[in-house]
Amino acid sequence: MNYKRKLKEIPAEEIHANLKFLQLLSKQHGSIESASTEIINLEAILNLPKGTEHFVSDIHAEYDTFKHILSNASGVVRRRIDEIYQEKLTAKEKQGLASLIYYPREKLDLISTREVKIEEWYKVNLKRLIEVSRVVSSKYTRSKVRKSLPKDFQYIIDELLNVNENLPNKEAYFTAIIKTIIDIDRSRDFVIALSQLIQRLAIDRLHIVGDIYDRGPAADKVIDELMMHHSVDIQWGNHDVIWMGAAAGSLAYIAIVLRISARYDNLDTLEDGYGINILPLVTFAMEKYSDDPCEVFTPKAGLESLSEYDLRIIKQVHKAISVIQFKLEGQVIKRNPQFDMDNRLLLDKMDLEKGSVIIDGKKHALSCTNFPTIDPNDPYKLSSDEKELMAKLKRSFLKSEKLQRHINFIYSQGSMYLPYNGLLLFHGAIPMDKQGNFKKVAIGDEQLSGKALLDKFDILARRAYYEKGNPKQKEKDLDQFWYLWCGPESPLFGKKKMTTFERYFVADKNTHKEERNPYYKHRDEQDIIQRILLEFDLNPKRGHVVNGHVPVKVRKGESPVKADGQLIVIDGGMSKAYQNVTGIAGYTLIYNSYGLVLVAHQPFESKRKAVESGQDIVSHVTQLDKVKERKRVADTDIGVQLKQQIFDLKILLAAYRMGIIKEIH
Repeated sequence: MNYKRKLKEIPAEEIHANLKFLQLLSKQHGSIESASTEIINLEAILNLPKGTEHFVSDIHAEYDTFKHILSNASGVVRRRIDEIYQEKLTAKEKQGLASLIYYPREKLDLISTREVKIEEWYKVNLKRLIEVSRVVSSKYTRSKVRKSLPKDFQYIIDELLNVNENLPNKEAYFTAIIKTIIDIDRSRDFVIALSQLIQRLAIDRLHIVGDIYDRGPAADKVIDELMMHHSVDIQWGNHDVIWMGAAAGSLAYIAIVLRISARYDNLDTLEDGYGINILPLVTFAMEKYSDDPCEVFTPKAGLESLSEYDLRIIKQVHKAISVIQFKLEGQVIKRNPQFDMDNRLLLDKMDLEKGSVIIDGKKHALSCTNFPTIDPNDPYKLSSDEKELMAKLKRSFLKSEKLQRHINFIYSQGSMYLPYNGLLLFHGAIPMDKQGNFKKVAIGDEQLSGKALLDKFDILARRAYYEKGNPKQKEKDLDQFWYLWCGPESPLFGKKKMTTFERYFVADKNTHKEERNPYYKHRDEQDIIQRILLEFDLNPKRGHVVNGHVPVKVRKGESPVKADGQLIVIDGGMSKAYQNVTGIAGYTLIYNSYGLVLVAHQPFESKRKAVESGQDIVSHVTQLDKVKERKRVADTDIGVQLKQQIFDLKILLAAYRMGIIKEIH
């Protein structure tokens, strides 16, 4: 396709070959004038600067931190303020303006109690917000900016963004608009509208590279925020698929969701966030483990806010659902010998009288021998009480309207991987052998590797959720879907085995080790990353891989940039549970028209401090690769689509001029 072809170069034969398509296109552009105008418009868009993309991974339900990073666009908003005002404003004034943009409602509430000359404050800050809005909107077409404007103020904001108040004839006009906004008491609403516009235009597209759920306290709020975003995609992480599977009705996944929620004292997310009734689980746990101290099941977070009574209940719940999880996972493994996961069948290897368990042929002492619901003759069978409990929990998960709505969103906006503008985004790993070859994995009758393997898992994940009419097929798909959580060749897990049982019940830490897939060794090698890029039809010399999943141990000197700059890991510990390991509070990636920028964040203290004192997240910015020529829309995936549209319109234009298609006036 040569979209720059001149009309005289288009032969009549080509028009006739595409006549049906061109007749359909003519209904949208029914005249030479309409087609010509659209070509001019699209050609102009191709020459605009590439929109800024924002990459975030491993949010782990840390809503406050995520929301702040989203609002400040990983520092993009503050950098624009610094560029605009340089020495014109003090550092404190710049901080105040930035926090106003991040949290306009909260900031205005504070200002209304502190500011005596409130009208003057509004006059000054409305002008500043308009200036920032002009800068962040300058890389977009006027049409695109208009579509981003709130309906209540669409005309006025459009005027303010495009009028030059420095011209003699326009200064009074501009000043009058600002004065009238203040006089009719719409200043507050206008400030909020401008601040939200700046946030929206600062980032053209948001990429979430996996793990929205688990560990933190507010996964539901994160999803609500994403659902309001104007342009977002999601690459599923291992902690996302357990919630997706639970919403699909997988008993094993439901148990895992509950176990991790108890482990991090986040059962409130299920109860208050999603309306899932966990009272049957609490009642069951208190009855079965009433005399068990369950010390090993002390939660990893929230201890400071728990009473002794609540702590005891959470520990009992934690243990009860863990035992159920091991039973259900054992059932899945026994139904699927092709998973090659018999080494995870440990309940039948326990000798409770001797207090030992056999793991990989070696005897180890158990730290606990109280398993009142396990039948030694059939340890993977749920007791009648456990069956009844899981049936109730399954109904609650399936009937949660909010959970189902959130998971539908994750499916509609998500996938196993995404190639986008020369970058390959996936959460975990491409399974490999020790030699660095793509590992073949058995799925049904197929042996799949590389891109084909991830494509197959993508299909299975969707089928597991949306299949309604075939219970046997549904069970098979849910089993295969469960493999994504902890299977030895799962691209989302990336390890040979998950040693959850050992971490709970075996003191010997040698049994806790989880060997990583060879991918994590080979991803330091540039030729391997280039082979992966080629496998996914991307340019191996200029492309990049973006990963999450494994926190970068900055404290120990590990770099997030690998393979001579062609792989970037952006899991730096947004989850507070990881920050002692990483030494920072997360990485994000910015891809603007000048290249890739890696941003390392320090911990976010609080929204209150951000509002009251303008405190921002302290971030360190590293330019990874600065392009010689600024990237334009023409250089992006959207640019490819626009070029195709121009090509099609030129053929239509030629058809009009040759008289092959009649204009519609």
